[in-house]
Order: sequence, then C-alpha cells, then structure tokens
Amino acid sequence: MADYDYDVLVIGAGPGGYVAAIRAAQLGLRVACAESRETLGGTCLNVGCIPSKALLHASELYEEAKGGHMTKFGVEFTGVTLNLDQMHAEKAKAVKELTGGIEFLFKKNKVTWLKGKAAFQDAHTVDVAGQKVTAKNIVIATGSSVMPLPGVEVDQTTVVDSTGALALPKVPEHMVVIGGGVIGLELGSVWRRLGAKVTVVEFVDQILPGFDGEVRRESAKLFKKQGMELKLSTKVTGVTVDNGVATVTVEPAAGGASETMTADAVLVSIGRKANVDGLNLEAIGLELNKRGQIETDHSFRTKVDGVWAIGDCVPGLMLAHKAEDEGVAVAENIAGQTGIINEDVIPSVVYTMPEIAGVGLTEEAARDNTEIKVGKFPFAANSRAKTNRDTDGFVKVIADAKTDRVLGVWIVSSLAGTLIAEAAIAMEFGATSEDIAYTCHAHPTHAEAMKEAAMAVQGKPIHI
Repeated sequence: MADYDYDVLVIGAGPGGYVAAIRAAQLGLRVACAESRETLGGTCLNVGCIPSKALLHASELYEEAKGGHMTKFGVEFTGVTLNLDQMHAEKAKAVKELTGGIEFLFKKNKVTWLKGKAAFQDAHTVDVAGQKVTAKNIVIATGSSVMPLPGVEVDQTTVVDSTGALALPKVPEHMVVIGGGVIGLELGSVWRRLGAKVTVVEFVDQILPGFDGEVRRESAKLFKKQGMELKLSTKVTGVTVDNGVATVTVEPAAGGASETMTADAVLVSIGRKANVDGLNLEAIGLELNKRGQIETDHSFRTKVDGVWAIGDCVPGLMLAHKAEDEGVAVAENIAGQTGIINEDVIPSVVYTMPEIAGVGLTEEAARDNTEIKVGKFPFAANSRAKTNRDTDGFVKVIADAKTDRVLGVWIVSSLAGTLIAEAAIAMEFGATSEDIAYTCHAHPTHAEAMKEAAMAVQGKPIHI
C-alpha cells in the first residue's frame, strides 16, 4: 500500500469541512485540513451565519427599545441611540470566539491545519501553497460563494454582496435588495430595523422560493407590515453608481416599461454557487454537473476513487447544518463505518422576525404526490405567545391522508428555528400527526402550537 502523508485530507474548513476533519480524527485517522482563510469556519462563521445572526439579534434589541414595544410591559426608555461601531465590534467578538474555538478543536483532536489553497495534482496529491501533500482519501468541502448578477459590479462600498452588507459603516437611507431569498430578507431586515428604507426586488411572484406557498404569502404580509417594500415579478436590468449613489433600473419580469430607483446601498443577493474554481479538477478527470456542482453517490464518493465531496459544492440544500451532517457521514464512511444522512428531513430557517422555518414537503409538493390532510394553528391562540404579545404566525402540519405520517411542517414564529427541531425528529422516526398530538407539551409554551396543529390534522384542536 502506498505511503501517504495523511489518511484523510479535507479541502475547506467550513462547517462540513471542519466537522469531517474532527470526526475522522476521532475515528483514529491521520487528518489534515487545507484552508486558505486566516481563520477557520468558512463562510458560515466568518461572513455568513454567525455575523448575520449577531446583527439580527442586535438590531432586534434596538428596534424593541426604540420602537416602544417594551412600553406595554412597563419598561420605558428615553433617548435610545444607535452605536453601530459597537454593534459591529460585538459581532466581530462572536466571530473571533467561534473561529478560535474551531482552531482549539483542531489542536485537541490532532488535526493539522495546512494554510493555503489546495489544487489537485492527482487523485491522492494536492498542492497547498507550494507544498506537495498526499492522502489516501481527499474530501472536497469548499463550500459556496455569492452568485454574481451579470452586468452589476459589486464594489463593496455602494453595491455590496452579503459580506459587504455585514460591514456597512453607516445605516443607509435607502437599501435596494436584489433577491427575495433568505439572505436578502435577513440582511434587509437588519438595516430596516436600524433605520433604512428597504426595497426588495424579486424576479418571481413571491419571496422565499422553495418554501411553502402559504408561508411565503404570510411572510410577505408581515414584512410589508414592518415597512419593507416588496417589488415582486420584477427584474433588475442595470445598476450604475455615481458619487456613492446607485441608480437601479427595473422592469416587470414579463417585460414592460422600466423605472429607476436611487439608493445609497444595493445588496446583490440572488443565490450562491459552488466553490470549485482553482481546485484543478481536470487533473483527476472530475467533471461538474450543469449547475457547476460535484456529483456523488449516497456515501459522498465521487466517480474518482479516493475523492469524496460534501456540503455546498454537491447537489442539495446549501445549508451549514446539512454540510455538518454530511461531514460526520463522510468521515464515518471513510473509516469503514456506515455514515448516512436523510436528505428528506433537513430543516430550513429564515432568521427574520418572526422566523420562518420548514422541514419536509410543502403543501403544494405533497398534494402533487398523494392525498393529504393539513392542520394549522395560529399563535394568536397560543397562551404563551399571547402573553408575550408575540402572536404573528402559525404552525402547519401536513400528513398523508391514509397513513397519517407527517410529510412536512412549516412554522412562522419568533421561535420557529427552535420549534422546527421537534418536527425534524418526529419525521426522522416516521411519526404520525397523532403521535405529535398525543405527546404532552409543557404549558405555557410556544411548542403547544405544534401539538394543536397536529390535533387540527385529526380534526380536533382544542383552542380554536
């Protein structure tokens, strides 16, 4: 057997990559991870999930204090002001703590960090910043990057992508968000709460493509109520910048007369693409699919022996928790164990206020496949939500009409991202709506809405 430097080399230290490296090391393998960033954690920890959630939380606190929401509870503020520099500093502190935590875990588990960008020389050899490194198994976990919009130049000053939108030095007077998906709505929400006028331009007729239709419509109503302008079925045909002011030209997606808007910040957020440039995949004969992704089998093997791939660079949802689970699975498969992930039970969450979450099939997709029953329960009828004056949204449970097996759950609520975990566990174990309905839920909690929605599937909710 050939003598390799490592048993496993992971390319990329994002959520999937660092988890794969740590799990492989836990299984007794010699592991290295190649990462060109100055810090570990990939997009998620550095310029994605973590800093955006820090700003979302901070902006929620600011809006609650300034907007008078707390007054009804007897908490009164005067002279509330925004210290944006401090908000950014607290965000940076959280990022540093978490990226440093990954570095600590690498040292604890004896994972070697190879600092530099990796490129294949052959199926078992890569070049990392001029250093030749060999491994019996190589895992591609390079994540994704922002999808560019043809004809629109991102200068990270006036026209920004998600990275630039996390670091704006002042609150824009008017921000135009191009794209009504998760990232655009989250970052648009941040700057709206801090005082910006926000206009979201979306090509299709609803925001949040891929989410349940009823959830998309309810979410749009809530965002409009909060003051966000939504221009749906609209396409951007051009963006020009003059002296820090952007002129955005739009027209109906189906064609028609154009109009212009001016803004001092434009966020381009139309999706993400797999990070595969520079890997020199040609050297190992690995082609990409039509979407520029790497195809694998169920075990995350590519067609090249000894080369595996996970996360955003393979087909499926581009989500950090999906990549993490795939990281565990691929490490266990390499070690001769059985690592699997159920791609049908991966929750998605939008961390706006309220949050929006779903797992499994939408009502539309479920109806296309089988006869279904749907139960819904509004938070306006939930005692804890009403006590907290937090009544926006609902829980929706979709079940097979014949077997009662839960096919999908969708939630709009301040706690949707946490509540969806119960649904994911239930679906993983093949639960029926009756199983959820007859599971005792603590009172008073938002989680009782899940129970009542499941009871509604049975046609017997108590509190509506």
